[in-house]
Amino acid sequence: MATKGTQRTTDHQSTASKTEQRPAPSDGLLVDRESDIEPALSVVMPTLNEEEGIAECIERIENGIEEIGITTEIIISDSSTDRTPEIAREMGARVVEPDEPGYGYAYQYAFERTRGDYIAIGDADTTYDFEDLPRLLKPVVHGEVDMVMGSRLDGEIMPGAMPKLHQYIGNPLLTKFLNVFYGAGVSDAHSGFRVLSKEALETLDCTTTGMEFASEMIMEAGAKNLTIEEVPITYHEREGDATLESFRDGWRHVRFMLENAPGYLFSVPAMGLFTIGLLTMGLSLTNISVGGVTFGSYTMIAGSLCTIASYQLGSLAIFSAVAADPIREPQDPLTTWVLDRFKLEHGALLGLLVFGAGALHTGYLMYNWVTSGFTQLPVIATNLVPFTALVLGIQTVSYSFFLSIIASRSE
Repeated sequence: MATKGTQRTTDHQSTASKTEQRPAPSDGLLVDRESDIEPALSVVMPTLNEEEGIAECIERIENGIEEIGITTEIIISDSSTDRTPEIAREMGARVVEPDEPGYGYAYQYAFERTRGDYIAIGDADTTYDFEDLPRLLKPVVHGEVDMVMGSRLDGEIMPGAMPKLHQYIGNPLLTKFLNVFYGAGVSDAHSGFRVLSKEALETLDCTTTGMEFASEMIMEAGAKNLTIEEVPITYHEREGDATLESFRDGWRHVRFMLENAPGYLFSVPAMGLFTIGLLTMGLSLTNISVGGVTFGSYTMIAGSLCTIASYQLGSLAIFSAVAADPIREPQDPLTTWVLDRFKLEHGALLGLLVFGAGALHTGYLMYNWVTSGFTQLPVIATNLVPFTALVLGIQTVSYSFFLSIIASRSE
């Protein structure tokens, strides 16, 4: 691999002059829109004021495709106010201008205009060395995998190329989320240097327009069971000003991942709270001492609240799976059963039975209280069992009707 940046041009005017005088590739590997030759590879780069790095990126793409001899088109999806589009056109790239803002939208706008059977993507800020294209492209061309990603964390990160916060906390943490939530099985989920087949791209139902598009591609690939391979790469210091806002964009990734994995957002906490709630209520009823602590009325209150909260969280997992059509649906047995077999009558009947049991017990307690002349107060711990059943019964009936409503409107 060539040592990056050894001949980097820093004068924008001299860069333009250089590209104007340099002849087009003599082997015809780089094709334009007017060419009768259909490109096998489309390289897409979104740009936002990248005049300091765009020329070097295009040069390195040309070097990479010359090594493997594949006809290629370069598409620049540009939203710049500087000379980026002019430099790109002078170097033989095709420039398209998205009609809406956003990193993800820039890619999707360009994808609709690609002609190649294989798609390569990467940033135009010189952080990725496009002379590595052959290593990422070959496994896809040979049909071994659907997508290949360049891994910075398994490769080499040059000094100053990535903030320490991103290198040691942000990227590893976000990658961990993607691996746990979506089974991505990658080491660097937010590397922007990727190659995939056009067929694989068309199976991805990506809709986001912002920076979370990078996560969505991997989430969709995991949900569609596409095969992903990683290739270690060297990550270099960028040319020009950074456009990434660490905390805002990081939060957008996390929020999008959680919103599309209600099983982890709602179901897992629900099961944990439900277990804690039932265990606490059971211990409170028996007055058992654990570690010198006797469970009683106050712990019964806590157990009741945990049980009710867990029921609400579990219901939210079901609602979101039906109404929002998340990328990764909840996989726990209860949610799966509800999604596959639920009928309004089932939920309403169950809710009425639970409510009825709670009402009978509550009525019995009230009867004893009244007949004792309002002097014999039932034990709080005993009271909370039927009261909890009353709340759960009401919730079950109400949630059943609500689920039926959103299910019918989402059909």
